[in-house]
Amino acid sequence: MRIIALLATFNEQRFIGSCLDHLARHGIDAYVIDNDSTDDTIAIVRQFAGRNVIGIESFPRHGSYPWRTILERKESLAAELDADWFMHADPDEIRLPPVPEQTLAEAFAQADAAGYNAVNFMEFTFVPTRQSPDHDHADYLRTMRWYYPFEPVFPNQLKAWKKQLGPIDLASTGGHRVEFPGLRMCPTSFPMRHFLYLSAAHAIRKYVRRVYDPSELAVGWHRARARLTAENIVLQDESALRVYEGDGRLDASQPLAAHPLFSNFPPPDAPGS
Repeated sequence: MRIIALLATFNEQRFIGSCLDHLARHGIDAYVIDNDSTDDTIAIVRQFAGRNVIGIESFPRHGSYPWRTILERKESLAAELDADWFMHADPDEIRLPPVPEQTLAEAFAQADAAGYNAVNFMEFTFVPTRQSPDHDHADYLRTMRWYYPFEPVFPNQLKAWKKQLGPIDLASTGGHRVEFPGLRMCPTSFPMRHFLYLSAAHAIRKYVRRVYDPSELAVGWHRARARLTAENIVLQDESALRVYEGDGRLDASQPLAAHPLFSNFPPPDAPGS
């Protein structure tokens, strides 16, 4: 079975190597859409060209973050590329099988054999803390160990699907949920570790300085992120978070419906937010 992760990148040199290495170890290929990165992202991606990166393309930025058109490009790739399953993913995510002893490829094959054609992911959001505020370094996967489960709606991460004969829709939900006729979602959500930001300075680079597409803001996308300022970035205390003790022990109980980083704003329930 061939599974391709569709990854969009923009200045992801901190995350992309760890992401691609993880996918390779789990039997997942990757196709990278780079949105005019100015750092070492593409140089790192090219190191995986003989391993699991099957394609790299440049996607123009034109001065703002074109999320809808990136999603539409992923929709096209899902029709064009030869694969059994696809996964819409981001470089700051580590997607996992529901059973730690499995690979992701084995877990998708099991879902497929059971008659399902889509998989939801349960998000576990990892963040820096007041006591440990800076993980903007190559060893962040080991050092940033505090998290909370996040689920504003269910399903909120329906982002893997079996290749379809007809088109699939990612853009309508801002990339949160794939849609197509005859969708049969696997009842078991796969875990996902999401590294939302690595330090206050990283949050400023990642969210505050990002220029969002005005047409997307006009329809309510990105509203919390677009309103974030440096003054709003408040790190949580470790006592309010859970401690990572391994992939098989992630605690999904009582998930948050809004990210505390954006808690001064309306909850992120709009597409693309």
